[in-house]
Amino acid sequence: MTSTLPAPGMSFALNDEQRMIVQHVREYVRAEIAPKAAAYDRSGDYPHEQLRGLAELGLLGATVPEEWDGAGLDSVTYALCLEEIAAADASVAVIVSVQNGLPEQMILRYGTDEQRHRYLRPLAAGRHIGAFCLTESSAGSDAASLRLSAARDGDHWVLNGTKAWITSGGQADTYLVMARTSGPGARGISCFIVENGAAGLSFGRPEEKLGLHASHTTTVTFEDVRVPHANMVGEEGQGLIVALASLDAGRIGIAMQALGIARAALEHATRYAAEREQFGKPLREFEGVSFKIARMAARIESARLMALKAAWLKDQGQPYSKEASIAKLLASEAAVDCARDAIQIFGGNGYSREYPVERLYRDAKVTEIYEGTSEIQQLVISRAVFAELT
Repeated sequence: MTSTLPAPGMSFALNDEQRMIVQHVREYVRAEIAPKAAAYDRSGDYPHEQLRGLAELGLLGATVPEEWDGAGLDSVTYALCLEEIAAADASVAVIVSVQNGLPEQMILRYGTDEQRHRYLRPLAAGRHIGAFCLTESSAGSDAASLRLSAARDGDHWVLNGTKAWITSGGQADTYLVMARTSGPGARGISCFIVENGAAGLSFGRPEEKLGLHASHTTTVTFEDVRVPHANMVGEEGQGLIVALASLDAGRIGIAMQALGIARAALEHATRYAAEREQFGKPLREFEGVSFKIARMAARIESARLMALKAAWLKDQGQPYSKEASIAKLLASEAAVDCARDAIQIFGGNGYSREYPVERLYRDAKVTEIYEGTSEIQQLVISRAVFAELT
């Protein structure tokens, strides 16, 4: 079996510029985003204001090269910035993660120069929001069974069908849509860029979700939507290849979102345990509390190292699919467990919306589901392990 030792030269020590970027983002989100998170959770309003602020920092096109109006950050720095955003507001973080990890990477890696000029530039600059349309009501984990169809009509394709659970549905300007252009199975799927406002394109009401209330999730319906052939990303029949290749980067993003949630839970629980007294002494002095804090910290550190390894491998141009899946699996489990333990430490107060940990618990759960469930991550990991047998 292939060695699992760290790759030669692998280091996550930040240089001065990286450290300055992450510190600046931390200060910004703590001042401008975190104080508003509870209000947005209650109202369910889409966070346009927060996204505009992050766009000014270059974080809506974080890893896109500067030549395409992105910030040109390395994956490790971007990952740490995303953790900071998620610790402030996970709803905002998932919008940023989807934008950077899916539509932008798909166009950057597989698009034409014309597509990069027309669509990638405004996405990377934060003037537009992007969405990723793969999931359908009957095609979730089994993406190859999707039914949304695309029929050729001269220089156009005509799309019909419905996508489900689309982040930023109705809010996004640019949609990367997987559609069936030929027979059954993965090879019959192609990828198209569809603009908001296209005739026949409509959106359902935002789903009433357990958490991430400010991140709108909707159905997206296509009724004879005409898309120019020039808007096909990659070759015909390569849509699922384009989508799945980009999901690896997206999974690093979701891992960092989960880590931000977990870290916020730890920070709130630690402060509460230091200040709250029972039986005449601070909660921190009870092993039942301090041991929970210790395990929370251990899980976060372990998952973060795995996520940063995946990000580092991506920067080196090396395969990182297995590492991205491990990172997402560990980080999403850490988010759910840490948020639950934080509520336990808060006791009855943790169950109240007056305190932040109940929101963190609600926001955490979906990280085990979207961009590949925990079960799918285990399938990806186990296949990689068997493939490494020598």
